Amino acid sequence: MSDAVHPAAVAGYTASADTYVSGRPGYPAEVGDWLRETLALGPGRTALEVGAGTGKFLPRLVETNARVIALEPVDAMRAALAQRNPEVTAIAGTAQEIPLADASVDSVICAQAFHWFATTAALAEMRRVLRIGGTLGLIWNVRDESMPWMAALEALVEPYAGDAPRYRSGAWRAVFPAPGFEPLPERRVPHPHVGDPEKVIVDRTLSVSFVAALPPAEQQRIAARVRALIAATPELVGRDTISFPYETRMYAWRRTS
Repeated sequence: MSDAVHPAAVAGYTASADTYVSGRPGYPAEVGDWLRETLALGPGRTALEVGAGTGKFLPRLVETNARVIALEPVDAMRAALAQRNPEVTAIAGTAQEIPLADASVDSVICAQAFHWFATTAALAEMRRVLRIGGTLGLIWNVRDESMPWMAALEALVEPYAGDAPRYRSGAWRAVFPAPGFEPLPERRVPHPHVGDPEKVIVDRTLSVSFVAALPPAEQQRIAARVRALIAATPELVGRDTISFPYETRMYAWRRTS
């Protein structure tokens, strides 16, 4: 099953499931409105999250009172999500091969994941499991790189990216418009990640898939460079709590045929 998953995702997320949990932000309350109003989730509906990771997004889905299924191909991530979300049905699979029947779910959601499998084959498979009138939702927490220290942080990790897909490249958009889908309104909300710099900056950097896949010594060098950046940035140095700027971006489509 891992043959359909990018090697950086398999290696990085297998190694860093715990760091992923501590370093990544959750999702703002406004996401609940999007799930209920735009994606039409609620009691009696079934939601499938594809690429569910460690389950960071699952609490938002559970809050809708829909039945929730979480699909995750990386064993370590799936074990983490199952432990933290026992009320959710966790299944192995990939976006290209979803082990569910045709027209069996009301919504497919990809949280922080679609860029890993943004292909026509994956989109066709999601369309297959969606009922007519069902919805596809894509959501990301996107870093605000307009701040100089954020741009410096990105420049620090970019040389390690290789061919790993990333939201910021915009390549995921190439599969749209897509047969059988009509676009729904887009939403964007500010969502700062507030906390200890070691967690929200250092752990966040180490949780990036292609960084987490590096040898431990190289990860330690990157962590040291991130801490040096913090020490050299007046708005970060010496602070117990900082605000890591994100914007949550929500995109949606409805299956029409």
